[in-house]
Parts: sequence; C-alpha cells; structure tokens
Amino acid sequence: MCTRSPSMTSNISSVADARHGVPTPTRRTVDAFTRTLHALLALSFVGAYVTAESEIFRWVHVSLGYTLGGLLLARVVWGVLGPRHARFSALWGKLRGLVNWFQGLRAGQASWSQAQNLYMAVSVALLLLVIAPVVVSGYVTYQEWTGDWMEEVHEFFGNFMLMAVLAHIVGVLVLSLLRRRNLATPMFTGRVPGVGPDLVKRNHAVLAAVLLTAVLSFWVWQWQSGSPLQTSGGAVGSHSVSGKAQSEEDDD
Repeated sequence: MCTRSPSMTSNISSVADARHGVPTPTRRTVDAFTRTLHALLALSFVGAYVTAESEIFRWVHVSLGYTLGGLLLARVVWGVLGPRHARFSALWGKLRGLVNWFQGLRAGQASWSQAQNLYMAVSVALLLLVIAPVVVSGYVTYQEWTGDWMEEVHEFFGNFMLMAVLAHIVGVLVLSLLRRRNLATPMFTGRVPGVGPDLVKRNHAVLAAVLLTAVLSFWVWQWQSGSPLQTSGGAVGSHSVSGKAQSEEDDD
C-alpha cells in the first residue's frame, strides 16, 4: 500500500489550491517597523549619493545625511530592544560562524549553504558599520571644521557604502536564483509562502507609522526652515553683486 509523506501531501494541496484560485498560505517573517526602517535607509542613501555633487540640491544631500544619522540611531535602539530577528545578537550569532566556516574551508569541508548565509550577514554588518563614518565625515565637512582632506574622507566612505550596497543587492539576486525564490519579497510584504505560525508575532505597524511620520516631518521642517543652499547661495550672490559694484567704481 502506497503512503504519502506530510510534505508531499502539503505540496499536492498547495498545487490544488493554486488551481482553484485559493490564496497560498504565508507566514510573517519581517515586521512593518523593520521593513520601513530598511526602506528609509535605502532611499536616504540613494538620494544622498545622487545629490552629492549637485550644488542645486545640496540641501537635499544634507537633509538626507541627517536622516541617515537619525535612522542609524533608530536601528541601534531596535537592534537592542527590538524583536529577536532584528536584534544585533541574532546578527552576531551568524557572524560567529565565520570562524567555523574558515576552519572547514581549510579542511576541505566548507558548507556552501553556510557560506551564503555568512555572505549576507557580512554585507548587512558592513552597511550598518559604514553609516556612522559617512554621516560624521559629512557633517564635519559641511561645518568646514577641517580642510579639504575631510571631504575626501567623506567621499571615500560614501563610495565604500555604495560598494557594500551593491554587494548586498547582488547577493540577494544571486541567492534568489540559486534558491529559486525571491529573497527580497519579505522586505516588501513581510511574509513568505508557507504553512505554519508566523515567525514574527507582532507587526509593529504603529511604530512603523511613527517612524515614517517623524522622517517626513523632519523633511518638511528642513524645507520650511530654509535650505542650506538658499543661505549659502544668498551669501554668494551678495558677494558677487558687491564685487561687481566695486569693480565698476574702480573702472570709473
């Protein structure tokens, strides 16, 4: 007599449900606050990097730099007090596997599956670590507390963060192809296909709304209080006009 395993039965049921238009069951793996924080960090960095060389949008670059600093503080608090999957202890637990993996590599017994997880963990750690020097060097440069060398330091860390972002994205794309499932989906929907209880019990939607409101309010406040470019532009313009008038007087 032929018997079916539970996994085979589950797969057959999923196929049957899909054919009859029944929604595929999913489980929550990422809460709303973590997803919102992730999206705001990504958008702020991209915006700041794109406007880095533009004098017209200098106020945008500066505002997004401040936003990155604030979001980093929020991520630190979340990494200490947040749910288990978002805590730094979970990330550190993955990074500690580097030692065992390298030992296995020397012995010719390195795990490819573990290498994939370690790669993603290292890319996330690098991204979090580089935000602070990017923001601090940018602030020091903007305040003109040092010479031009700090601007070069800021540019270096900005480019380093770009490389870390690209490495992270490439890792997600490659692993999605290897594992035949979209690994980026949880950061958009918070859920993955599967039967069973949610791995993340609380969605923290209220905290996500508070974070988004705080960031948007800061951007509006920055706009209304006057952009750095308007102030510096006005100063530059006044110097240009006075210089032109002085030149005309000298010619007379």
